[in-house]
Amino acid sequence: MSGVLWRYLAREIFSSTLLVLMAFLGLFAFFDFINELEDIGKQGYELHQALIFILMTLPSRVYELMPIAVLIGTLYALTTLARHSEITVMRASGLSNQAIMRALAGIGLVFAVLTFVFGEYIAPPAERAAQQWKLVATNSTVSQQLRSGLWVKDGPRFINVRSLLPDRSMERVRIFEFDAQHEMVSVSEAVSGRYDRQFGGWRLSEVIQTRFAEDHTLVEHLPEIAWRSELTPEVLSVLMVAPERMSVAALYAYIRHLQENRQSTERFEIALWKKLVYPLAALVMMALALPFAFMHDRMGAVSVKVFFGIMLGIGFHLLNGLFSNLGVINAWPPLMAAITPALLFLLAAGGLLYVVERR
Repeated sequence: MSGVLWRYLAREIFSSTLLVLMAFLGLFAFFDFINELEDIGKQGYELHQALIFILMTLPSRVYELMPIAVLIGTLYALTTLARHSEITVMRASGLSNQAIMRALAGIGLVFAVLTFVFGEYIAPPAERAAQQWKLVATNSTVSQQLRSGLWVKDGPRFINVRSLLPDRSMERVRIFEFDAQHEMVSVSEAVSGRYDRQFGGWRLSEVIQTRFAEDHTLVEHLPEIAWRSELTPEVLSVLMVAPERMSVAALYAYIRHLQENRQSTERFEIALWKKLVYPLAALVMMALALPFAFMHDRMGAVSVKVFFGIMLGIGFHLLNGLFSNLGVINAWPPLMAAITPALLFLLAAGGLLYVVERR
């Protein structure tokens, strides 16, 4: 394909995809605003704070919606070109189907890179900042599932944190330490804890430390103690951001922590593989839209095909979430749970293209 045709095709697809993406972002922002209305007025949470929170979550929405926008935008662009017989003219002038596929693959690769950049470098810090913003605005702490707070295993220790603050400092910390025979050695209770990056660990303030010996118990009151741990603020940030919205590096670090403490990692491994596989969904969506370029008007108006594309996009989004949950419930291999939806849609694209070519 010549450079002029490639640029023309890319311009049509990019402009259509951008238009679709902006429309979806506006729609989802409206839904998020409706959801935030329940919290406005509670604990000092105001309207402008809710709007800022929604704006800060938009990068995560871009990452989630990119493959769907690529599918609908590409489908619309190609269907419009086919309706105006431009695809027919291109093919009649000697442009092969393989050349069109290579052109779409090149365009899809750009979308895949954009999806990866948003998912790895833009959305995670924006999502974390959004959650911190809302916690500060509502004067809240990170919610926990247990009334006693957060429980984390760290080697021979069990740590209980009653409150994790938005700045990722801790309040009311208890550390239970055990020996190799699983007997309790000590209990340390601190009023607060803050991570010191220069030291590479936590500094706990106003500590009451109880040590258990064979024939006596020793209680000490200490103004501060230093505690080195693999539990960094980045690891604890998993409590503020859903695994699917974390970066690959943060997921990998947390998975290593769970493995070293012999805890379940399936959910986070599936999320990690999804983060690696999800950008390739843009290429799958381009392949799924390609058959519509060769259908002309035999399947109806452009609006019908766009509606069909919307249904396919929603189906992919739902299937992606379904297989993630099924993978955790049934202990499937993480890679299989992450890649199966994309493979199913790729097979569907190949089947549609085969049927169109046979006609």
